[in-house]
Parts: sequence; C-alpha cells; structure tokens
Amino acid sequence: MGAQEFFHVPVLSREVIEGLAVHPSGHYLDATVGGGGHSRLILEAAPDAQLTAMDQDEDAIIAAKKQLGEFSVSVAPLKEARIQFIKSNFAAYKFPASTYSGIIADLGVSSHHLDTGSRGFSFRSSAPLDMRMDRGQSLTAADVINDWDEAELANIFFTYGEERLSRRIARRIVEKRPFQTTTELSEAIAYSVPPKYRYGRIHPATRVFQALRIVVNDELKSLETFIEKAPLSLVVGGRIAIISFHSLEDRLVKHGLRNSPLLKVLTKKPITAQEDELANNPRSRSAKLRIAERKD
Repeated sequence: MGAQEFFHVPVLSREVIEGLAVHPSGHYLDATVGGGGHSRLILEAAPDAQLTAMDQDEDAIIAAKKQLGEFSVSVAPLKEARIQFIKSNFAAYKFPASTYSGIIADLGVSSHHLDTGSRGFSFRSSAPLDMRMDRGQSLTAADVINDWDEAELANIFFTYGEERLSRRIARRIVEKRPFQTTTELSEAIAYSVPPKYRYGRIHPATRVFQALRIVVNDELKSLETFIEKAPLSLVVGGRIAIISFHSLEDRLVKHGLRNSPLLKVLTKKPITAQEDELANNPRSRSAKLRIAERKD
C-alpha cells in the first residue's frame, strides 16, 4: 500500500470542530495531519480559515497534500494558499508565538499504520519489526527487542504497556531472540503467557506492541514537550484539543493541560465518542478528547 492510500477516519470530528470554536479568518495547526481528516473539517467549517498541517511521517504528508490539494491553491481574496505542510515531529516544531486560533493533535495510530503490514505496527500480518513513525530515525522495534537486556524489556512492557506479565514475557523473548518479524515476536509472546491469557479478549501481544511503539517513537516525552510548548503559540482565547487513546497518554494530557499556567481547561472530564460514531468506527471507542483555552 503506497502513500496515496494513507487514510484517516477522523474521530470525534463534531466535538473537535465545536471544541476548537473554528471561526472565519482563524489560523489553525493540525499537529498530526495523518490522512487529513481533521484538517479538512477545519478548512470546510470556516471558508477563509488557514491551516498549517504537520506530521512526522512522510507518507502522511504526501497523502495529505493529495487529499487536501484543493486548499493549497491561492484563491482571492487570500493572497496565499489556505494550507501549508510541514514534516516534523510536533515536539521538534518551533512554535511561533501567539499565532494559532486553535491546535489539534490526534495521538492515535492511524488506520494506515495498523493496516499497512510493512510498517510493523501490527502483529496481524508478518512484517519487519520497524514501528518508526519517522523512517528517517535509526531506532527500530527490532533494535529494542534484539539488543536491550531482559530487565529493560520487562520495564518498558510494564511501564508503557501496563503488562502485568512483563517479566515472564521479557524472559521468553531473550531466550528466543533474535526476532525478524512481527508474527515471530507475537507468537513468542503468546506462548510465554498462560492459556487463559493466550485466548483472552485481547491478543497477549497487544500491550507489548503498544510499549514498543511508544519507546521507538519516544511518544510520551514528545507529548510532554508538545503540551509544554504549544500553548505559547495560541492567541488569547485560542484553544488546544488533544485526542488520546490509552491511559498513559490521557494522564499526561490531563495533567499537562491543567498544570500549564497559560491554559484554562474546558473539559472537566474527557469527551468520548457517541453511539453513532462507535457504530461506524469501532476504533473511536478508546478515544478521549480534552480541550483547554489560552488565558489572557
């Protein structure tokens, strides 16, 4: 599957547009453009709004340029195109002061990453152990699995995957490595846990794969940096909306927004998907949206 087929079903789309209070003449930042779902909604909600679309994944930028091509042409009365694209991790971005009316970050792994077997994010098809969002970086999941020691592996599975059987799984991995593919790894994990876990509701490799993805992409540290820097880029009254998909992220978002001296939190509890969205997009089930506003 090539970059042109990168797709993105935007979760909590109504809630994001309402929460960001998208308005004409605003300038918005989509810090995780993916396939361009949320960006399109913002641009369509306010016909002369402008948007900066960012992603660390080259495939996402290529696909978003294609999906949102109609907005990248200059149309009167605007002197410039309504959208510009930046390839960057949102933690590395140099946030311009007091620029954006709203910032959206959707922290979920896109359907494209999960369904494109060759990227190595999923154990449902055999692929090299990669998991890099930015394929320009060097560290891969194979490096972690094959080179890190047993204690380090157990620690990351427990910390980032909240995996209770982390030590047992780490021991098995060290005994059986090296691993080349996602399926080799997932099978080793499955056979290291008791049968009741092996055939449970979620695959026993799920939490380990989450932990690996977080470590390879330094996701939690990047998120902390983003939450610290992004508010400086909001205009007064501008809003930041962040969608998370697991408890580690949501905890960071909750505390990060609340502890920022520049922000007033607008969501006491996270906003979650309504029944109609759950029926149409099962992946929205774990999505949590939190919103805050830039203070004077």
